[in-house]
Amino acid sequence: MYQLPKCRKCGDGDLVPFSDFGSQGAPIHYKAWVCTNPDCGYNIKIRNGELYIDEPINDGQVHYSNRR
Repeated sequence: MYQLPKCRKCGDGDLVPFSDFGSQGAPIHYKAWVCTNPDCGYNIKIRNGELYIDEPINDGQVHYSNRR
């Protein structure tokens, strides 16, 4: 069975992978890893070939509700 890596920041959550699509529509697997502990929020992201660590996490629900 596959086990997710433990978050090294809080030690309570697991790091889960997220994927996305590039500007041309190609899938980008494991573009980000985010801690499952909501009190932690630790994350690692790849954007334009650069690594970003522990950026603020935005709630997509807020973005959606502002579009009405």
